[in-house]
Amino acid sequence: MADRPPLPPFTRESAVEKARLAEDGWNSRNPEKVALAYTEDTSWRNRAEFLRGRHQVIEFLRRKWERELDYRLIKELWAFHENRIAVRYAYEWHDDDGHWYRSYGNENWEFDEHGLMQRRFACINDMPIKEADRKFHWPLGRRPDDHPGLSELGM
Repeated sequence: MADRPPLPPFTRESAVEKARLAEDGWNSRNPEKVALAYTEDTSWRNRAEFLRGRHQVIEFLRRKWERELDYRLIKELWAFHENRIAVRYAYEWHDDDGHWYRSYGNENWEFDEHGLMQRRFACINDMPIKEADRKFHWPLGRRPDDHPGLSELGM
């Protein structure tokens, strides 16, 4: 099994890097690529859905990004300790009818010694927004380094 740095135990710098790498992966909207960051038997709670294993993660992400269109995500480190990281995040998306939402959440992550996420617990709330109230303006894909993060956006 190949390592997926940064590896635990995390420092502030490595935890920030791990959070940004996770953000970049999710902004790719590529379920197969994203799933490689998780152990084969990863365990998730996402809202009220419970997932087990990479195959379920891939199916979940496919469904997610078929429904959540023009998805753009920002994650920010909240806390870390040894092999655990907590992040807060927000993402913007719209549905098939063109209704925009901003989803706010918190995630708790636990990593194995190879830097793969073995447990993920996510709590998320969706807030309808007007398209004019969007704050995440960049081409689909990775958030540019000069785009403000959550704190800089006052979120």
